[in-house]
Amino acid sequence: MPRILILLAGIVAMTMAAGAFAKGSAPKPASLPPGVVLEQSMVLHRNAGTDADVQVTVGIPFPPGMLRDARLVRILDDKGMEVPAAVQATLLWYAKDGSVRAVRAQFRAHLDAKPPTYYFALGQPRQRDLAAWPYADGLVDSGQGLRAPAVLATLTPSWLCASLLAGPQLPAASDEAYAGYVAAQFQWAKKLPASDPTAWLFDRPSTLYKAYIRTGRFDYLQAADLSYRFYMKYIRRDGLPISPQCAGGWTYGDKPCDVKYVYLEPILLSLALTGDDSEHDAATVDHMMTLWQNGGWNNRAGPYRHASDYFTERLAGLGLLETVSGYELTGDKRYLERINERVGWLYDHQHNNPDQLGNDGSWRNSWNLHENDSWNPDTDVRGSSPWMTENIIDGLWHAWLVTDDPRIPEMITGFGRYLERYGWIAQERLVHPHDWRNPCSGAGGQIAWYWSSAHATDKAITGIQESEGWYSDAHNVELGLPIAAAYYFERDPTQRAALKHRFDALAASYDKTCAAADDTLRRFNWNNRGSGVAQWLIRQPPGSGAALTIARRATP
Repeated sequence: MPRILILLAGIVAMTMAAGAFAKGSAPKPASLPPGVVLEQSMVLHRNAGTDADVQVTVGIPFPPGMLRDARLVRILDDKGMEVPAAVQATLLWYAKDGSVRAVRAQFRAHLDAKPPTYYFALGQPRQRDLAAWPYADGLVDSGQGLRAPAVLATLTPSWLCASLLAGPQLPAASDEAYAGYVAAQFQWAKKLPASDPTAWLFDRPSTLYKAYIRTGRFDYLQAADLSYRFYMKYIRRDGLPISPQCAGGWTYGDKPCDVKYVYLEPILLSLALTGDDSEHDAATVDHMMTLWQNGGWNNRAGPYRHASDYFTERLAGLGLLETVSGYELTGDKRYLERINERVGWLYDHQHNNPDQLGNDGSWRNSWNLHENDSWNPDTDVRGSSPWMTENIIDGLWHAWLVTDDPRIPEMITGFGRYLERYGWIAQERLVHPHDWRNPCSGAGGQIAWYWSSAHATDKAITGIQESEGWYSDAHNVELGLPIAAAYYFERDPTQRAALKHRFDALAASYDKTCAAADDTLRRFNWNNRGSGVAQWLIRQPPGSGAALTIARRATP
């Protein structure tokens, strides 16, 4: 059985076992239209404007192999009657079987006080066609100088997760601690941060879209959609995608050449979840991809060849993640080649670091240069940032879903072992005056080194922690991803047990008091953009990812 179908079967089984639907998903009706299941419901929510009769555009994602012809999608009202609709494929599974990954469905509806429920049915040709309209025709004024859709439609989290749009995901159960943490953070993060450019770092729109996927919550989708419109409003459309013009860069905050703010994943997610194709075109996407390749105001993307090279785990990871998104959005073979190239750079860096200190599992680099200081080999501290490396693991995970590259599980498990051995500060060291933790996680709270190393002296990394690392446990939540991903691929039972124990210990960081910390708005993004999948990964049979990799390599 192909790997993707095995993943899908597991998600569906776990979804049905959970048996819970999150706030914002469709209530269970007394009866369903013939030929549909509850998971195929759509609830229409007023998002902006006041008109009762509205144009509705909704995105519907599908897992690989489920749909090959958009003409076989029908829209039904709550009585099971087909309504006139226009349905067009917007995304294909380019890396899989070429089947339809998402459609845009358009129809007209009447809004009352109670949000109406519609359904999408599959398998029979549509009998009532409707002429499609440009997505922008359904937008109305919504403040912040933005126009937004009058209606947003929520799908069930079970369908959204099983679609594999954001990779394998598990619908959030009502009592899930991590989902509660996200909900508590959302109380301060939901307001559009229109006056703080740094609040968008680590991709605010994608973070919100992924929270919606796991819950079906309308308020998450609404915040994601508004954030996406604000973000895309400031993408530079003119000029060349190279410094100093930096077409494709994000101009808000007047730093268009800072590529760590250039995100293609929200374009992919918005198109699939809302059907919105009005904010991007092929030229804009290519500019954004080319700017990542050119490096913006940094050096051009390339391998790590010398110990004196500038490197950050954030740039390396986000560059790979956005390259994967660009390929998934367009199917452009150039972008697939760049994925393979970037994976190769990371593999060589981890396995053959030019500092000749060997492979410890990290992407070891210069502390001096990491912090934008001058390189001094006599005083440099060779190591890596545990929390920034989460960006690399996120990029590798998405690259593996697209390429099945056998080097990726090895890299992920290598870092998982490194993190367990060198990344965490031992509990017995956390005593006054060197308990660098936020008290919110309690006496058993975990904390990783701000800068970790398998080779530096204890004095060196302790000095960095004392200077830079107070409350670095603010990054604990996202570290669940490298732990859970390593657990998924790890074949050694002792290592798996240690990873599971560490992941369980991180639950202390889901405390609502920790979630209330709002001093840095981008924390919502860095904590949560890649963390949802960790809840799925840690619930898989330990090492099952390694078994899939072996089976895939053995398949002719």
